[in-house]
Amino acid sequence: MAYEMRKIAFTKMVATGNDFVVIPADGVSSSDYRALARKICHRKFGVGADGLLVLEKAKKAAMRMRIFNADGSEAEMCGNGARAAAFYACRNITLSKTHWLKIETKAGIIEAHVEKEDVMIKLTAPKNIKLDLLLKVAGRVLRLNFINTGVPHVVIFTQGLEKMKIIDLARFIRYHRVFAPFGTNVNFVEVLDKNSLKIRTYERGVEDETLACGTGSVASALVFSLKGAIGNKISLSTQSGENLSVYFKKTKNKFEDIWLEGKVKIVHEGDYYV
Repeated sequence: MAYEMRKIAFTKMVATGNDFVVIPADGVSSSDYRALARKICHRKFGVGADGLLVLEKAKKAAMRMRIFNADGSEAEMCGNGARAAAFYACRNITLSKTHWLKIETKAGIIEAHVEKEDVMIKLTAPKNIKLDLLLKVAGRVLRLNFINTGVPHVVIFTQGLEKMKIIDLARFIRYHRVFAPFGTNVNFVEVLDKNSLKIRTYERGVEDETLACGTGSVASALVFSLKGAIGNKISLSTQSGENLSVYFKKTKNKFEDIWLEGKVKIVHEGDYYV
């Protein structure tokens, strides 16, 4: 039996260690997105990425971004993905010279600013903040924090982060019944000083540790602020070796004007055959 091969033009991008395959929605059926994500994100048999970004047309924004994790599940929001999408748009779509644009996501419309490889996005206000939850894990009790920054995140403060083996513990928390039915991303952070953190993240949907996570960095920065961090800017050192910066305004325990900033790069462009 003969099979017809279909060619899809793609761009491989990296945002502070999070890597994405970016494609325009033209020529790809929405019913194929999940299956395509599983194939194209595969590290051995595909292009290889943490997620697939599909850019669709939007009425109230420059574009609509849909993010599909490497396992084919669709996420509501992805901070580093949105930064990559904004960079892609400014490079490939005619926009104003100021490089300000809006991106529609399942978590709402977000603003973005692109200045060369430096990209900032404004996130929606966090919700469901719960501090100092106690969770029994493997016979011991962990103190953790929960916050939704577009997607759900657990934040755990620890020491000796660089040498920790986080996968098994993170996976247990990710699937814990407390966070059912959707599960949660899990961030482990170590305080470096009064306004900076070291962070490692296990991402839901990728089902592994990634080199960076935008919404996870925002989640960790905001929780750190609630626990006594100084100022309205938190710097986060990621596993990629690059830093992310989170800016915000805080009134009592409420946040607004939240921005995530970091570098974005294009790795390569090509054609993927389905």
